[in-house]
This record gives sequence, structure tokens and C-alpha cells, in this order.
Amino acid sequence: MENRVVHFEVQADHVARARKFYEDAFGWEINQMMTAEQGGMDYWGLKTGTDGTPGINGGLYQRPADNKLFTYDCTLQVQDIDKAIEDVKKAGGQIRGEKTEIPGVGWFIGGTDTEGNRFGIMQPTQWQAK
Repeated sequence: MENRVVHFEVQADHVARARKFYEDAFGWEINQMMTAEQGGMDYWGLKTGTDGTPGINGGLYQRPADNKLFTYDCTLQVQDIDKAIEDVKKAGGQIRGEKTEIPGVGWFIGGTDTEGNRFGIMQPTQWQAK
């Protein structure tokens, strides 16, 4: 049995702002999947890429008032890290540190979304997700 990550979730203080950030910065398709009125919670699905390609999809929901942990910290694979850096800034996010080459893997830099959640950005050189 493999123990693989198959889904991730982003908590947001302002869901609309976070939704706009991920749509603008990374081109994700975001659709509401559940509503509180349906007996569940307000929950949006995050489609991060084309079906059948490497990667995972996730979800977005309102951060509970009693939870001030900012624990989303996934790495996003991009084709052009410099463009991704500019897109993050334009969408209202922040870049943490300087772009760094990880030998045999690719270029990496950290970012923070509009909700304070951390993420990484990776432009692979030799390494490819499987």
C-alpha cells in the first residue's frame, strides 16, 4: 500500500479573496461543491490541472474562528518560476526569500497567499512528478 497525498485543503479568513488569489496566480478552476444550506459546510473544490496529469486537487473552506494555524504548505509545480513569482505578487500574495536551485531537482521559492498560508513553487529541471 502506498501512502500518497491525494488531496489538500486551504483554510481562508476571506474565501472570496483566497479564491481570486488562486484563480489569478495559478489559473485553478474553483467551484463550490457544498453549501451549509445543504446540511454540510461551504466548501469549494480546487482543480489544479488537467485530469490525467501528475498532481492532486484540493478544497477551500472558511478557517474556523478558533483555529489560527496556517498549515497549508504544499509545493506547486510551474513551468516558469519567474512568471509564477510575478503572478503571485500581482494576485496579492507574497514571496518568501530568494529563488534557489535544488541541484538535480529544480528551482524553488516560498510564497504566502492572501490568507497567510504558506506554499512552495517549483520549476523542475531534471526531476518530474509521477
